[in-house]
Amino acid sequence: MGPGGSIRERGLSSADPGGDVEVLRAKWDQRYRSAEGLPEPALILREFGHLLPPPADALDLACGLGASALWLAQRGFRVSAWDLSPVAIRQLSAQAQERGLPVAAAVRNVIFEPPPPGRFDLILVAHFLERRLAPAIAAALRPGGLLFYQTFSREAVSDCGPSNPMYRLAPNELLGLFPDLIVRAYSDEGRIGDIGRGIRDLALLVAQRPEGSDPEPPP
Repeated sequence: MGPGGSIRERGLSSADPGGDVEVLRAKWDQRYRSAEGLPEPALILREFGHLLPPPADALDLACGLGASALWLAQRGFRVSAWDLSPVAIRQLSAQAQERGLPVAAAVRNVIFEPPPPGRFDLILVAHFLERRLAPAIAAALRPGGLLFYQTFSREAVSDCGPSNPMYRLAPNELLGLFPDLIVRAYSDEGRIGDIGRGIRDLALLVAQRPEGSDPEPPP
């Protein structure tokens, strides 16, 4: 019903704006040290991979251990992968080097150093929610570029994910965070119907910057 794995049960990435940066870094470093194996790539990639653009420049924002970054690189993308945790970035860099994959992994606090405008053809955000960063994420897409975004919803059917509702999306909230993008795919099933089936606990969005639009820096 919901996503599995302890690392994937976070609501925010290591770049949680509500706490001290060093405390957060230490917290996520410890979690990544104790993680067993590499988690699966983000569900949104597995469900909507047929919507991927031709391989170009991609960003896995708040990447964690980088399973999705590696997945994209295996499909020909030139991937930048950013996270606050040096432990996660070291592990991802080692994995990419072993596999000969083009992943540029870097320690970066995306709250205070968001992606620059017009830089990427694809941006993935998985299990990270900082609402104030949404305009910068949208602006970082090139014209025609795609955003793949998933995180936890409040209308959950399991206890997977953060307990604090502020770190979860209200119904249809994800659509409102990116009003200037064209919705290409969306899922937010809530608790209706047969809750043992479908994609539960998560909201997923694939959205595109219109062709011919010039990305502007967020206010």
